[in-house]
Amino acid sequence: MSQKLRVTVWNEYRHEKESEIVRTAYPDGIHTAIGEGITGNVEITYATLDDAEHGLTEEVLNNTDVLIWWGHKAHDEVQDEIVDRVQKRVWQGMGLIVLHSGHFSKVFKKLMGTSCDLKWREADEKERLWVVAPGHPIVEGIGEYIDLEAEEMYGEHFDIPQPDELIMVSWFEGGEVFRSGCTFNRGNGKIFYFRPGHETYRTYYNEQIRRVISNAVQWAAPSTREYPKYGNHKPLEEIKAKVKA
Repeated sequence: MSQKLRVTVWNEYRHEKESEIVRTAYPDGIHTAIGEGITGNVEITYATLDDAEHGLTEEVLNNTDVLIWWGHKAHDEVQDEIVDRVQKRVWQGMGLIVLHSGHFSKVFKKLMGTSCDLKWREADEKERLWVVAPGHPIVEGIGEYIDLEAEEMYGEHFDIPQPDELIMVSWFEGGEVFRSGCTFNRGNGKIFYFRPGHETYRTYYNEQIRRVISNAVQWAAPSTREYPKYGNHKPLEEIKAKVKA
């Protein structure tokens, strides 16, 4: 796309206000760290849980090409009306990138149709994200793997539908593995789930993680294809009256 991609980064923005550890890791908020790491011809907008309509008004979403979602401790506070609004925009073609604990958000669970549950552990352990689809544009410029010296563990089984594409698989120091980079298509929209990003670690300042997210934004950009028309439809050809016996 020659024109700027309009990207909205959504974050609960609760941990940073309530935890000194998180505030030290992300003094300007997780959303700002994510947004500042996105390269290319993009226009970044930020929205948070405590904004009016969670910052996701009809106008904002209608002017969003790709929505990035980070949530954790306040999933239940997201209004169902806003969830439905996001779901509709994805069906219409808006891209959606769900990060880390956003796997348990109302938005992601509704679009997946499953519990999206998993195993987890906080033990400051090493994570190695293996690239298993090296030809995919989301991992352009990434080597065979990304090493993160300390992250929260997510482990299988991850209760999601079979991904349309599996891009990355994580191994953790404690022995678990996890499907960490998954794509899905819903309606006209493309979805990418990307696992890393626990709030107490400065993961979103890692240049390789930023590269993956930037690539994903470009991949998830809406196509120019017109949204299908549904409902009652007039025939394309003349229907000849049938002679009843």
